[in-house]
Amino acid sequence: MATVSNADFIVIGGGIAGASVAYWLTPHARVVVLEREPQPGYHSTGRSAALFIETYGPSQVRALTRASRPFFECPGKGFAEHLLLTPRGTLFVATEQQERQLEEYWDEVRPSSTVTRRLDRVETCSMVPVLRADRVVGSVYEPQACDMDVHALHQGYLREMRRRGGVLHCDSEVTRIEREGAQWHVHTGETTYSAPVVVNAAGAWADTIARMAGVTPLGIEPRRRSAFTFPPPEGVATAAWPAVMGAEDDWYFKPEAGMLLGSPANADPVEPQDVQAEELDIALAIDRIESITTLTIPRPARVWAGLRSFVADGSLVGGFDVHTPGFFWVAAQGGYGIQTSAAMGEACAALARGLAFPQHIADFGLSAQMLSPGRVAAVGAAITQSSPLR
Repeated sequence: MATVSNADFIVIGGGIAGASVAYWLTPHARVVVLEREPQPGYHSTGRSAALFIETYGPSQVRALTRASRPFFECPGKGFAEHLLLTPRGTLFVATEQQERQLEEYWDEVRPSSTVTRRLDRVETCSMVPVLRADRVVGSVYEPQACDMDVHALHQGYLREMRRRGGVLHCDSEVTRIEREGAQWHVHTGETTYSAPVVVNAAGAWADTIARMAGVTPLGIEPRRRSAFTFPPPEGVATAAWPAVMGAEDDWYFKPEAGMLLGSPANADPVEPQDVQAEELDIALAIDRIESITTLTIPRPARVWAGLRSFVADGSLVGGFDVHTPGFFWVAAQGGYGIQTSAAMGEACAALARGLAFPQHIADFGLSAQMLSPGRVAAVGAAITQSSPLR
């Protein structure tokens, strides 16, 4: 016999997007989080490179990242046992053929960061001695970039959400969604959950959930990113190195728990799935990293891939659907969902409750319109109209 559970908000997806919104909702409402996997964060959240970089991504993402930093630096007593951010720094490195991209990046990030520095060849190679001086022309260094304790952050959101009365159900795949009057009914196996608001935080499956609810999809495109770990050179101290990224965003490497983590920084469109790394991804990354460093990379110790989901303009989406009452999007996290989660979660929770956009987040140059699903529809239409293939 089916059971019915009532709530104020049903959050579909227990990754960082759903967990952060639920965290901010639970002081004020009854919240149920539905996660299809046996454990939350199995897909994108649990496969992150765990970097916090204020100069990474489109302008909206950078603003959300800056707005999230105060929470990550001081999340409140009991949220996490250890610091969520630890200093790492990033080097955005260019060859002589990429000097134009380096200057464009420098011009783009300089206005929003007073501590970011432009380094020459010698300064760059002194920070990471394995970089080839005959290949590197210079870099942009961001000293405030940090490693993130993603597990502690994610579990902190979920633990505090449950402490405040929220409920997390794992192994709860949504099979049907329907709306009757002012209520949504979300079906999972033998249980039906009812609430006036559904929060769609299903990551790569967000459009799938929308279709199930009879809502027009946003055109979310999941993309595969692969990564691997490998041992550092024997006798070389690497723990204090910054993360090192290529000017064309086609490789990076960083210290990772006594190893080095590398990636081709790929963004290959795929269907929503439990994605796995392709051999070619790893081979490309190894070749690119070896070509600009003196590193000789052996067989990787571990290989994996994750999904990064995007809409047309590359920015995050948070807000009620333009045409469907009570259907709230928290989607298109790209590769930025973790580092933006504090501000994004708080802002979306406020909007889902029908409140004004939080002023302390707006102070970073953000607004509800900048997150709105309506913005995505407008951008998609503009792209279609300007396309020569139309």
